[in-house]
Formats: sequence, structure tokens, C-alpha cells
Amino acid sequence: MAMMLVASAASFAGDSDALKAIMKSKDYAEAAKMVKDNLSQLADNAEKAKAYNKLVDLAMAKVTHETGTMTENQLAAQMGSDKVTPYDTLGLGNAICDAIDNALECDKYDQMPDAKGKVKPRYNEKNRDRIWAVRTHLVNLGQSVAQAGNDAGVLKFWGAFVDSGENPFFAACDHNAEKEYLGQVAFFAGRYAYQAGQMDRANRYFEVAKRDPQQKADAENFQLYAMRSNLKNHADSLAFVDQLKKMYASEPENEVIVDAINGMYEGLDKAQQKKFLEEHLQKFPNSFSALANMGLMAVNANNAEEGAMWLRKAAAAKPDNAVVYTYLGACLSVQAANAEDPNKSKQLYQEAIEAFDKAKELDPNKQVANWGYNRYQAYYGLYGENDPRTKAAEADK
Repeated sequence: MAMMLVASAASFAGDSDALKAIMKSKDYAEAAKMVKDNLSQLADNAEKAKAYNKLVDLAMAKVTHETGTMTENQLAAQMGSDKVTPYDTLGLGNAICDAIDNALECDKYDQMPDAKGKVKPRYNEKNRDRIWAVRTHLVNLGQSVAQAGNDAGVLKFWGAFVDSGENPFFAACDHNAEKEYLGQVAFFAGRYAYQAGQMDRANRYFEVAKRDPQQKADAENFQLYAMRSNLKNHADSLAFVDQLKKMYASEPENEVIVDAINGMYEGLDKAQQKKFLEEHLQKFPNSFSALANMGLMAVNANNAEEGAMWLRKAAAAKPDNAVVYTYLGACLSVQAANAEDPNKSKQLYQEAIEAFDKAKELDPNKQVANWGYNRYQAYYGLYGENDPRTKAAEADK
């Protein structure tokens, strides 16, 4: 009988002293410290899950208090009252982040087998649903702290929003409502992560942003810029080229990636640069980036004729690029100046002027292409110094 009583006491033993102390706490910071300091003293995985769930409860109590104040303010405004009760912006954001972090820790232990080898999660559904219901506050809170110049707060809140949305713990939740703004939040979270020197996080957020068609181009451009700006030596550059090649293999028609590979080879190996562009054009003969870069390679090699050939093709592939028309005009002007046949020279100057005029039409304020002086020279070469058309071109230079 005594042995049976001992066995019974063991079977229905209450919480450990360490857990009891945690469960009595009404202060999040105090309870969080106790969990950290006494985690190894908790009896088993079930107690650890219960302890972290307590932290979720305390964090959510703060969330409920602050969101309640927000709701009261909204109701007061609807009733025409100017009475506004301040709420703790940072406290609300931090509490949501704390709730997310502790819910994930709780679930980790909640999903572990008990003494009998069985998995009986107790907290995951409740925590998942109550946190998901308030998680979107992180978007507006991030905007609020951004206006206050709190970069670390922006990264914390927007990063937590993106990370939690990607976490399998929340997979069963409805993600449709946030699709319209997730990409934008992820893009700016990536920029803040880059500014904080956290490239792993930045890349993670840019990958999420790239899933949004409206953010894809900006996210790719900034991601590549960020990756390139972190190169410190030749080995880093070679590793970056390998990363770009992997990206190219999955998206060979992506002009941003093509241009990035070209740019890296330009500084590393011009023979490889030309080889890459030629091989790409064999597969995609109308690739604007490859055609334009082949033209610029010829320009840099002082080969105006070849440069004009490639740049004509680039302009045909993308007829709205002022820079291409400016370089095309310059190549044609050089040919015109060197031509021994006056008729050929005249024809080339006319073509150069057409290219420069197109550049002016596309970029009248010279924001991206400085076409002015070269355009004047082409008019000068064709019409002479005193022609009114040359004078007009001189005024534009």
C-alpha cells in the first residue's frame, strides 16, 4: 500500500518549485528572467512549454491593454470627442515581438514527446490564433518608429512581421489579407537590415519581397547593390559571381542578374565578360542588357563601328533608354568625323543627330544621360558653326 501511495504521488506530482515561482509572476520582465535562469531546473518538456506559455500570456496582457486604449481612442473620435489617451507604441510593438518569440519557444517544447513518448501539444493553436490577430499592428508600429528615427525599432517590428509570416508555426493562418503590402514591408525591412550590417537578414527579407511582382525589380536591384557593397577582397568577388551564376541559372532571362554578372566580370576578367555576354546572346538575342553592354565594351575599346552596331540593336530592344541613344550618337559622330567620303560622313552625322535628338526627347533635363555637348558637336559637324540649328543645339549643351 505504501508503495502504491508513492507511485500515485509521483504520477500526480504538481508543478516544480521553479515553475510555481514563474507562474505566480505578474511582471513580464521578472518572469522572463526566471525562465532564463531556471530553465534547466524545470522538470520536463511539459513544464518548459508551460513556462514559455506564461510569458506569452504576460506579453499578450500588455498587447490587450494597449490595443484596448487604441480602440477607446477610435470610439471617442467617432463620437466626436477630442479626448485621446496616449498608448505605449514601443511597449505594444515589443510585447507583440515577445509574444511571437515565446510562442515559438513554447511550441518547440510543446511538440516534444512526453515521458510516454507521446506528443500532445497544448498551446500551439491558442497562441497561433491570438498572436496572428494582433501581428499586423507591427506594420503601423514600424512606420511610427520610422518617423521618430528609431531605425532599430523599425527593423525589429518589420522584421518580426516578415519572419513570423514565414514561420511554419503560422502556416495554417490566413495570409491572403497581407499579400498586398507584405512585399513592400519585406523590401524596406531588407533595407533597414542592410543599413544595420545584417546581410543574412537583408537577403532573407529581399527574397520575400521578390515574390511580389510590384517589388521584385526594386528588391533585386537593392539586394545586388547590398551584396556588391559588402565585397572586401578578390575572394569575396569570386564568391559573389558564383552566387550570381546560381541566380542566373534559375532566371536566365532576368536582365538585372545579367547586368550584375557583366558588371562583376568587367572588373575581374574582361575575356569572361565578353564570353558570358556572347553566350547569353546566343540564347536570348534580344537581351537589352547584353546588347547594351557589348556596345559599351566596344566603346571602351575605342571601336566606334562595333559599338554602333551593338547599340543600334540595344535601342531596338529597348527604345526608351536615353543612355543607349547618347552612346550610339557618340559612336556615329566619331565614325562621321573619321569618314573620308563626305557623303558617308553626312549620312553618319544625320544618324548621330537622330540618336541624340531621341536621347533629348527621352531625357530633356539630362537626368540620366549627358547628351548636350556631343549633340552640339554632331550639329556642328553636319551644319557648320553658324547654322541656326547648330546655335540651338549649342544653347542645349
